[in-house]
Order: sequence, then structure tokens, then C-alpha cells
Amino acid sequence: MKYCAFLRGVNVKGTNMKMADVCQVFKNAGMKDVSSILASGNIVFSSDKKVEELKTILEKAMSEHFSYEAFLFVKSQEETEIFWNSIPFDKSDELHIYAFVGIPGVEKILMEEFQKAGRVENEKAEIINNIFYWQVPKGNTLDSTFGKVLGKKSLKDQFTSRNVNTFEKVLKKF
Repeated sequence: MKYCAFLRGVNVKGTNMKMADVCQVFKNAGMKDVSSILASGNIVFSSDKKVEELKTILEKAMSEHFSYEAFLFVKSQEETEIFWNSIPFDKSDELHIYAFVGIPGVEKILMEEFQKAGRVENEKAEIINNIFYWQVPKGNTLDSTFGKVLGKKSLKDQFTSRNVNTFEKVLKKF
């Protein structure tokens, strides 16, 4: 079966992760047809194992190889298609749209955080198919009140975010 692993923290200081090295870790852990998409921790691969087992194997391999606490979220090709096909916002050159990949229920936590946060014009959030989507004007991603949630240490093992265009690139690799 084809999967994509969405890694969190590939830009952690001191990890010095190159996607070629990450792909090699995946291969050494028994994954097949391994390739990376972009330089931000999106790895497409094949395996006969179940998602829960893959998450455990790959987090352990990544943690040991790069000497950091690895967090990754494994999604099947079908699940990745849902991320792409459920985008609730119209694309615009002035806006970024992000989808959040994470543990079950994290979309509710993110929506609570979003509802508490101050917003800029055209900043929106929606949950579709248990996926949290966030629209924010370009240039405001990290400066927005909600954007600061992305770095919360208490949530680091619960989600990672990707610009929705990443899902299109991942699907082309399947």
C-alpha cells in the first residue's frame, strides 16, 4: 500500500536533516519506493504494514538516526486524497490555505484555539471530514495570533501543517 509520512520538526535546530538522508532512514526501516516531496518532510513510500506499526517503526528510526524526538503522521493514498478533495476555501494568490495532519480529535483543539485567537481580515478556519483547514493572508502566517499556536510545545506531538498545494504534489508522486 502507498503512504505519505508527514514529518514534524524537520527544521529543528541541530538535526541537519537532508531529505536524501530521511529517505535512506525509511529504506533502512524496510520501506519501499521511497521518495521525498519538497524539502519539508513529506515522504511517499510503500509498505505492507499497518499505519500504527509504521508510525512506531519510523518515529523510532528517525529519532535514533537524527538524535531528536521525531513526530510523524502516516496517511494512506486514499486519506491524502481526502485532504486535497475537501479544501473548503477558494484558492487565491493573496491567501495561504493550510491543512493540519494529526492525531484524531486535534481538529477540535485547533478550532478552539482559532476561536480564541484574534483574526486578520480574510482569516478563516473550517473542519471538513475531521480535517482542520486554515486560510490566512500571505505574509500573516507566523504573525497571526493563531499562527503562534503552531509552535506550542504542548501540541508538538499532535499535528503538523502543510500548505494544501503540498497534498497535490504528494498525490502526483503516488
